[in-house]
Amino acid sequence: MLQALLDAITSAVKSDQVAKLLDAMGEKEVSVSELMNALGLAHRATFRKNYLVPALDEGWIERTQPDSPRSPTQRYRLTDKGRSWKMRRRN
Repeated sequence: MLQALLDAITSAVKSDQVAKLLDAMGEKEVSVSELMNALGLAHRATFRKNYLVPALDEGWIERTQPDSPRSPTQRYRLTDKGRSWKMRRRN
């Protein structure tokens, strides 16, 4: 039981913006433009600072091309941690 509590605490999303980003993501790989449209955002720099970078740093999402972070074909997908969080949130 203590382990379950510890897992829940360490898996908590730290910001509302990251939670919104995870909620907007489906099971498919998506581009920055698709994510921004889904969230109704227009300013790319703010999106990156408040949504994308924290989600990447905390391990909720990952790049499809980790060796080319600036690639014009870069897309993002949920990690196992992100999928697990979404499943728990639905229940």
